[in-house]
Amino acid sequence: MTKPKVLISDKMDPNAARIFEERGCEVDVITGKTPEELKEIIGQYEGLAIRSSTKVTKEILDAATNLKVIGRAGIGVDNVDIPYASSKGVVVMNTPFGNSITTAEHAIALLMALARQIPEANALTQKGEWPKSGFMGVEVTGKTLGLIGAGNIGGIVASRALGLKMKVIAYDPFLTPERAIEMGVEKVDLGALVTRADFITLHTPLTDETRNILSRERLEQTKKGVRIINCARGGLVDEVALKDLLDSGHIAGAALDVFEIEPPAKDHPLFGTPNFICTPHLGASTTEAQVNVALQVAEQLSDYLVNGGVTNALNMPSLSAEEAPKLRPYMALAEKLGSLVGQLAHGELPKISIETEGAAAQLNQKPIVGAVLAGLMKRYSSSVNMVNAPFLAKERGMEVREIRNEKEGVYHTLLRVTVETSQGNRSVAGTLFADGAPRLVEMFGISIEADLEGQMLYISNMDMPGFIGSVGALLGEADINIGTFHLGRREAGGEAILLLSIDEPVPAELIEKICKVRNVKRVQPLSF
Repeated sequence: MTKPKVLISDKMDPNAARIFEERGCEVDVITGKTPEELKEIIGQYEGLAIRSSTKVTKEILDAATNLKVIGRAGIGVDNVDIPYASSKGVVVMNTPFGNSITTAEHAIALLMALARQIPEANALTQKGEWPKSGFMGVEVTGKTLGLIGAGNIGGIVASRALGLKMKVIAYDPFLTPERAIEMGVEKVDLGALVTRADFITLHTPLTDETRNILSRERLEQTKKGVRIINCARGGLVDEVALKDLLDSGHIAGAALDVFEIEPPAKDHPLFGTPNFICTPHLGASTTEAQVNVALQVAEQLSDYLVNGGVTNALNMPSLSAEEAPKLRPYMALAEKLGSLVGQLAHGELPKISIETEGAAAQLNQKPIVGAVLAGLMKRYSSSVNMVNAPFLAKERGMEVREIRNEKEGVYHTLLRVTVETSQGNRSVAGTLFADGAPRLVEMFGISIEADLEGQMLYISNMDMPGFIGSVGALLGEADINIGTFHLGRREAGGEAILLLSIDEPVPAELIEKICKVRNVKRVQPLSF
């Protein structure tokens, strides 16, 4: 078996390469390449491990013809075109926990430095001055810290601030009341946070919703004497407004580890402003953090490439390496059923329902849904997988519905896929046998058992004597061998279905001949 090949294109801890090799990957460490040089070699690799230097653009992704997964050793993925990667079927992962403590500690360090004006006092003292009376700091004990973003890093900052005897309030649309109680913080809206907080720290990604979340208007609403710290992403704070309000004295101090444009221009308006501290994006810059994120990205990429596990993916559902073996046969069944209805349905498919029953309903549904869509969307494009299938379905306006029914029916486990067509709803269902083999058990309300493999022929007909012999004779005359023969009917003399597995594709002229057989309603070649 060929080992998956991974490229490490940015400098990271050398133990990452060791982990890739130990987990069954072939790895090359080639750093410092220009975009043109990277384009020349990226087509060789199934995995790409990066930090912040490599820019994974549309042009790079177009050249990455074998790429399956990108892993960012760190949190921010501004340097990856995620929508385009999704459309190409490439999984994008980050490592959100490897540098969480480091980033949170940096935010607390800047908070303390602001409170006691440490950088300015240090600079003057080292110049030979003794400006003791020129600096009057504030205690953090008893002050209110406002968190914008209460996820992993925000939660660590909250715990550290509570240890400093601060009161913590938090704004985060995804923060539940139960989680707020668990963290020991008060959940508030953004308006309340900016008017009440003595210190404000930001811990949110940069999105269309969060860009300039501390706009001029919001900054003007803050409590006079507030101090602001941003170790998250540049672009969350209006830097021009921040400068004006520092100059006016409304904002007592600000500390930025990140800027909207990095590196910032040498004449950036904030540089030289009193009570302003900045560091060059050092939030994740500790020895421990760099080791952690490098090891984590190596583990995640190798798990995906070798075992199918998906961890910390930004554009597809997570699937742990432990879940993958259990879900893999269900995903195979799901993709086959999706492919079956995709090949048989006419016209556009505005709605699809994916129903799990019995044991299947107790599993992680997202990978099953993704696999159904991957099979279904192959009717539109051959280069479809679980990553870009939901993207393509949404692009075509398809409504996807998930249904769970944990009660067992006729089968211990069952998966049903129903699509809405211009001729009405069309439904197929399948199960897993004891050996994990996927098996079709129902088509359009008709019971029929069949393996969905290789080249097949679907025939819909009326159940009348002589039909099977006529079809067999035509295939025999064309020297096409029948592998398996599966029959099902709604009732005696009623609508019937024939599924044949055949050793080679059926030519168009033979399809026309079979269509002319008495009582045949439809003939459709299938491929799995």
